[in-house]
Amino acid sequence: MKKNNQEEDKITFKNLRRLYFFALLTIAVTIIVSQILVQYNLNQQLSDSKIINFSGKQRMLSQKIVKEVLILHYVSDTASSKQISHLKGVLSLWKKNQNALENGNDSLAFPKEKSETLHKLYLEINPIFNKIAQTTDSFLLNLEQKKSTENQKLVQIILENEGFFLSKMNQIVTQYDLEAHEKVTEQRKIEYWIFGFTLLILLLEFFFIFKPTNKKIERLITRLLSSEKKALKLAYDTEIISEIKENSVKELKSLNYAMENTLLYCRIAPDGSIIHIGEKFAKLINYTKFSSNKKFSEVLTTDEKEQLNIDRIIFEKHRSGWQGEIKIINKESQTIWLDLSMVPVTIKKEELELLIVCFNITERKKAQREVERLNIENSTEKINQQKIISSKIVENQENEQNRIAKEIHDGIGQMLTGLKFSLESINLDDKEKAAQKIEYLKKLSLDIIKGVRTATFNLMPPELSDHGIVSSLAKLTQELSKLTGKEILFYNKTDFNQRLDSLIEINIYRLTQEAINNAIKYAESSHIIVQLSHSGTLLSIIVDDNGKGFDINAVDKKRNSESGMGMLFMKERIQYINGRVFFKSIPGEGTRITFNIPI
Repeated sequence: MKKNNQEEDKITFKNLRRLYFFALLTIAVTIIVSQILVQYNLNQQLSDSKIINFSGKQRMLSQKIVKEVLILHYVSDTASSKQISHLKGVLSLWKKNQNALENGNDSLAFPKEKSETLHKLYLEINPIFNKIAQTTDSFLLNLEQKKSTENQKLVQIILENEGFFLSKMNQIVTQYDLEAHEKVTEQRKIEYWIFGFTLLILLLEFFFIFKPTNKKIERLITRLLSSEKKALKLAYDTEIISEIKENSVKELKSLNYAMENTLLYCRIAPDGSIIHIGEKFAKLINYTKFSSNKKFSEVLTTDEKEQLNIDRIIFEKHRSGWQGEIKIINKESQTIWLDLSMVPVTIKKEELELLIVCFNITERKKAQREVERLNIENSTEKINQQKIISSKIVENQENEQNRIAKEIHDGIGQMLTGLKFSLESINLDDKEKAAQKIEYLKKLSLDIIKGVRTATFNLMPPELSDHGIVSSLAKLTQELSKLTGKEILFYNKTDFNQRLDSLIEINIYRLTQEAINNAIKYAESSHIIVQLSHSGTLLSIIVDDNGKGFDINAVDKKRNSESGMGMLFMKERIQYINGRVFFKSIPGEGTRITFNIPI
């Protein structure tokens, strides 16, 4: 099959060479022929333009001869030899050019053969030309012989023939120009034919040579690329196999070294006797050649209970395998914890071994015990902290109750006592004083109502249960601003109007109230701004003040201080509703407290 493909490829390449040679040869011949024709016609055009130029020059020379004759005859009194010589030169050039035009000239590339029309025109102009030439020669001869009186007749003959000569020369020039134009037109047609023929050849070569050749080359290149891929893959696979073989040998050596020096492993028989033990494992359990007759359990630990436990595991699990943690005591009475895995391995038919792989987890056990100890300490500290928080909460509740009782006793109670005495002292007979006391009692009643509302507002604002957190916070800032005289503003930046769970709302309210009270009581601020915003999953409340600020790290360390407990209460309270609180304060500039609550 391969030989047939090779023979076919050889034939294909031979045919390709022949076809390309033929195509290139055809194009080359076409270009050469076209170039020859173009150059020939260009030469013809150059010759025609030169002939036309010479024909025009002949008219100019004939006029110059007439002019010189008239000057010599009528203007000059005496003809100088220089003037005569100049006229002879012009006459000689005129004759020479006329002869070249009529009979052809190789040096000037004037053709001898002419068209029938030109030949006829030259036959017609020839007598006129000869007449002018002969008359001019006679005129010059008379001048030289000082026979000027005879020249009048000769000048008249020259003037009579000059017009006919110019007329015929105009016809000759026109005929030359016409024939040159016909040649150019013919050349253009030939060029078009050559151009069309070239395009036809290129088109035929494209369809019958280049296109089939391109398909053959594509198939050939595809086969070559496929063969190259197969060869590269074969070479790559061979190289990979060789590398794998080398790497396998290296890995086996490395694995053996690693197992001996880094892994705690050994091989034992199902009865517990040691077949082989790694160097690192041997160092750990102080295994030497003097211990070679002992069982694995005896080498592993000196504790008899642990030895019996290990022997039991080997007996029960030598077919299924086992994994677990065991505690051993070495000869130095050191306690070592091992994560031991026992894997049954079949070496030959009905010949079983156990592969023991261990990891020394003594440090991990120590770390676990340390973590447990720290957890106990942290739990104890947290319980103590919780006790402090609970005692502070109880203390705050007592203080709040005392404050409310004092407000009721000192404020509302005294006003009610005053109301009672005022009512008892009204004398209805004295209508003027009775009216004054009634007005006073009305004012006192309004003050009592205001005091009751203030006390109940501090306990549980009705706005919270009736209208929700937004309305209650707006009311809180408004009331506190009136009571304290400070500028306390509330902004609902995202027009939040949802109702939340009552537990969440009361905690948000108390947190905001605590933050504002801290700003009033401790920060000595004059401006407090409360901002509420929300997203699809989060409600955020920011309390900013322009107070004196504080060092957060220093306060956080002083858990027993009043400010430190305030931060702790906020953190504990917001955890009840799965929220988070953030404190940011700069001494001398102010404080920002941010509450983020999921919704």
